[in-house]
Amino acid sequence: MWKCALSACLLAASVPAGAETLHNVRTYEAPDHTRVVFDTSGQATTNIFALTDPDRLVIDFRNSRPATDFSPDFSNVTGRRLQKVRMAARGGDYRVVLDLVRPLRRKDFWLKPIPPYNHRLVIDLFDQQAAPTARQPSQPQTHRDIVIAIDAGHGGEDPGAIGPNRVAEKQVVLSMAKKLAALFEGTPDYRVVMVRKGDYYIPLRRRTRIAHEARAHLFLSIHADAFKRPDVSGASVYMLSERGADSETARFLAERENQSDLIGGVGDVSLDDKDPYLRETLTDLAMEGKRRQSSEVGVEVLNRLSRVTKLHKKQVGHAGFVVLKTPDIPSLLVETGFISNPSEARRLNQAEHQGKITRAIYDGVVKYWRENPPPGTALAKVHGGPNANGPNSAGRVPQAGASVQAGLDADERRRREAALVAAIDGAVRSTGLRRRSSPPGSGQRPVASPLQAAGPPPSVRSP
Repeated sequence: MWKCALSACLLAASVPAGAETLHNVRTYEAPDHTRVVFDTSGQATTNIFALTDPDRLVIDFRNSRPATDFSPDFSNVTGRRLQKVRMAARGGDYRVVLDLVRPLRRKDFWLKPIPPYNHRLVIDLFDQQAAPTARQPSQPQTHRDIVIAIDAGHGGEDPGAIGPNRVAEKQVVLSMAKKLAALFEGTPDYRVVMVRKGDYYIPLRRRTRIAHEARAHLFLSIHADAFKRPDVSGASVYMLSERGADSETARFLAERENQSDLIGGVGDVSLDDKDPYLRETLTDLAMEGKRRQSSEVGVEVLNRLSRVTKLHKKQVGHAGFVVLKTPDIPSLLVETGFISNPSEARRLNQAEHQGKITRAIYDGVVKYWRENPPPGTALAKVHGGPNANGPNSAGRVPQAGASVQAGLDADERRRREAALVAAIDGAVRSTGLRRRSSPPGSGQRPVASPLQAAGPPPSVRSP
């Protein structure tokens, strides 16, 4: 859309010794912000400040010059927040001016080199006030739709795996996610929450938070990854592992996916400095029951995938994907194939094959929820009888003669579940969670919290 100023292109021919080099500039439009990324040879000294009348943001790169192949890419700019970009040399420095549509909040930070990138300066431009979100019409508790959160992996600065002919995972999986969403949206009693709708990056933990805020019944993360050997092929379905990956491939894929925040460009998101018991508490409180549901849905999806494509694993795999760490939502990561395999990459980039894969995922999910409708949903009401309040934690209708505890009515079960979610939210928000008696590595089990000591609610209790 826009090209660099003539002066910028001419100056690129001569870069003074010791100067930092500006290699590229690109932009991404997300619903809540616009991202501008500068590729540089090193972490240049910068001076960033805002001006008014008209509104603009100025970035001065000290002792810097554009590279000979400098070619800014502003094709993603829609004019929603950013109007124009101007660039020129100022003495030994290089100035970039972002002409803004209106005053914007900014967040800027440097990212250290990580393949395929060198040093990067990231500037995120946010609206001064967040746009009001359209509230979904409230539904009676007994008529709620089944909510499916669909996450297209990677996006924006993070292309994901790159296959032959530069086929990018982020584009393939976004196309599949949209096809999958259309199938669910066309089905009565289902509603879809698209985690990523365009070419922009969302931090891994924000993806799970979007699903949580939507009160999703299922989180599906769609991927098409790569492996060290190009002959590896086939689709896989993964759920969260409590003890680590169950194969070399699963371990390799999890490590790749969990690097996404570093590649995609996220500042200050690590939980490594938080109380180690915070992470343990989240796991202990709720994951067991939801892990069981994840496994059961995964089996149905894998069975359907086997009818339309080769499987890499014939069982639901286990690995420590960060994006699956949603203690209150059954979650699956579907590897639709290996984009590093030339033959599979061609198929993954074809609309017909994408349609077969997404239909298989859809059929597996719908079959599971038809047989195990969640409590309080319209689908559960249609089934009637004891299943009107939904299955128990294992996805089975309580049998006659079940204990009083297992037969708690739906209101009580929902109350306990709401208390559990509130406790988890409180733990996440609090970085000052009190340490319990034994330190990590002492070999002693920490003292259980009152909620843990009372045991899990019926919805997550093992049968």
